[in-house]
Amino acid sequence: MTDGAIQPEGVAAPSSPYSPVFVSGDLVYTAGQIGTDASGEIVDGGVEAQTRQALANLGRCLEAAGCGFADVIKVTSYLTNMDDFPAYNEIYREHFSEPFPARTTIGAILAPGLLFEIEAVARKPA
Repeated sequence: MTDGAIQPEGVAAPSSPYSPVFVSGDLVYTAGQIGTDASGEIVDGGVEAQTRQALANLGRCLEAAGCGFADVIKVTSYLTNMDDFPAYNEIYREHFSEPFPARTTIGAILAPGLLFEIEAVARKPA
């Protein structure tokens, strides 16, 4: 795979000027992934459903760049309500295992209807 931007299959194309995934050497950077389906519609079901969808989108981004959750070295997550942290954390553990990547979780104001967003930095396997 060459360096540059990637539009993964199954992830809605952004309407703003950014790339969902960017590869530079052996590093993979994802843009913030949110709880939207392939058509760009926010999934129903609250923070749990949005977290699952955002992590599925993140997985598609990583796969398109030739890596997976085990290759992630840094995660940044955003929650509109920090009271949702336990639900998010439980779902997070379904995708990441020890040794866990470095992680920051921030309470944030997201676009209307969005409850969760996650971005990652990964290193492609040798």
